[in-house]
Amino acid sequence: VAKDLGLQLPALRDRSVRIIDRGRMQYFALHGKTGQLVTAERIDREQLCRLVEKCVLRCELIVEEKM
Repeated sequence: VAKDLGLQLPALRDRSVRIIDRGRMQYFALHGKTGQLVTAERIDREQLCRLVEKCVLRCELIVEEKM
């Protein structure tokens, strides 16, 4: 995420970059030392998408202040 946004790690913290999942579970997080998007929770595909062939988890990246 840091690389894709063209930001250094301190800038991610300064801009309060955070991941928002749509739903009850927080499946993704931003790794504080690397700036990478990581799984925050074990993702059980069978539980989430039982009858669906294509399983998609959506999340939003919120960046405060202007880019």
